[in-house]
Amino acid sequence: MLSSTAPRTVATRLFALGAVLTLGTLSLTACGGNTSSAGSTSGSSSDKIGVSLIVKTTSNPFFVSMQDGAKKAAESGGVDLKLAAGKADGDEDTQIQAIENAISKGDKGILITPNGPSVVDALKKAKDAGLFVIALDTPPDPADAADITFATDNFAAGELIGKWTAAQLGGKKATIALVDLFDDKIVSVDYNRDQGFLTGLGIDTADAKKNGDEAKTGKYTGGKGGDYEIVGSQASQGNEDGGRTAMETLLAKNPNINVVYTINEPAAAGAYEALKSAGKEKDVLVVSIDGGCTGVNNVKSGVIGATAQQYPIKMAELGVKAIVDLAKTGKKPANSEGLDFYNTGVELVTDKPADGVKSITTTAASDICWGK
Repeated sequence: MLSSTAPRTVATRLFALGAVLTLGTLSLTACGGNTSSAGSTSGSSSDKIGVSLIVKTTSNPFFVSMQDGAKKAAESGGVDLKLAAGKADGDEDTQIQAIENAISKGDKGILITPNGPSVVDALKKAKDAGLFVIALDTPPDPADAADITFATDNFAAGELIGKWTAAQLGGKKATIALVDLFDDKIVSVDYNRDQGFLTGLGIDTADAKKNGDEAKTGKYTGGKGGDYEIVGSQASQGNEDGGRTAMETLLAKNPNINVVYTINEPAAAGAYEALKSAGKEKDVLVVSIDGGCTGVNNVKSGVIGATAQQYPIKMAELGVKAIVDLAKTGKKPANSEGLDFYNTGVELVTDKPADGVKSITTTAASDICWGK
């Protein structure tokens, strides 16, 4: 069994990563419409570097942690930081207005978790105006609508929880429910996590950039292998209420579901409540992606079997530092080797480790949740 027994601890590795990516060495070669400001405490605003952070929504703690990371970096970097957020996950209009505000204020750069394809034209406008655009967590489509993306490898995150699920099944039939993000728009974080999960489970996917077009029955090859049936895919909007409703709909289609994939931990919490109401919470493997402090606690308590941990605080901190470095030295960040984004890392979190699937415990994950 593989767990957190590597020569260096995860916390040490993250510290080393942060040390390597300081301002002096940031070569980086290797996911409501209100606004506010946060910056350093010395010097006039004209001396500061203008940066706008535009997240999907502040109803999800993942994005709140991003704001916290950006504020921390701004305090030490001489940054005039403006914060903005969509009113809900998927709210593109508010994000577009925030981008236009950043352009009019003459900011040096924008950090954004795009809410959908409609923001792309506004990002191109920002780049044309001379702003450096960094996407966080969710690459835009096309990826070059941003100058660079700092994100989790979302496909790899999905693949980790898929491999873990296959190992836990031990050859039993997998009756699968997929709780996705949207059904009215296509975003990379949605299909990469979903398709990564199915790939890790050992199910062939058809179009890697499309959810729901895989064969609904067949054989999965992960773990000991076995039969599978996909009951369906339902959108959750990435929140708890949506996760509950999606799970209720899927249970109505087939009450024998024993595997539930969820786009994120708020959706997982909602799905679990629906399973509990149906008296099925003990019979189902629920897996997710985020690795927030609440989500890690839900793994520890058994609400979620395993989650893939991301580091949004690091994404935001590195994003702010990259814009500061660019403003002061002209040095631009670069993608991780072999990828079209900068990979901020991912770890599988579970207290039920599986042979051949590297993981860390909830105790270790609690020490670094969100990348703190």
